[in-house]
Amino acid sequence: MEYGTQRMVMYPHLNAAGILFGGVTLSWIVEDAIIFATNMLETNKIAAVKMSEVSFQSAANIGDILLSGVELVRTGTTSITVKCELRNKTTDKVLVQVDEIIIVALDFNKQPTKHKFAK
Repeated sequence: MEYGTQRMVMYPHLNAAGILFGGVTLSWIVEDAIIFATNMLETNKIAAVKMSEVSFQSAANIGDILLSGVELVRTGTTSITVKCELRNKTTDKVLVQVDEIIIVALDFNKQPTKHKFAK
């Protein structure tokens, strides 16, 4: 897995319990998956269309440093599937892992189109 992004948990990222808000966590995962796909497909005309089950495994606190990892799972004709993981560098625990995020290449009319790896 390629770990390319680091973030620090700050006050605006916290929920009412004082730990990292799940919605922030998911937005970071999708953003990192999109950046990975953009670099791989060499286009920013893409969209995330599906995410597999999400299970939070641990929490993150203010000041924790988080590492985000993404890896390619498979390619389709118009889509790629990636796996993402958010790991707490401070505690060395996995916060959340998403086994499948499906990202689709789009044409100028925002319709699915073949990407550069399509056969």
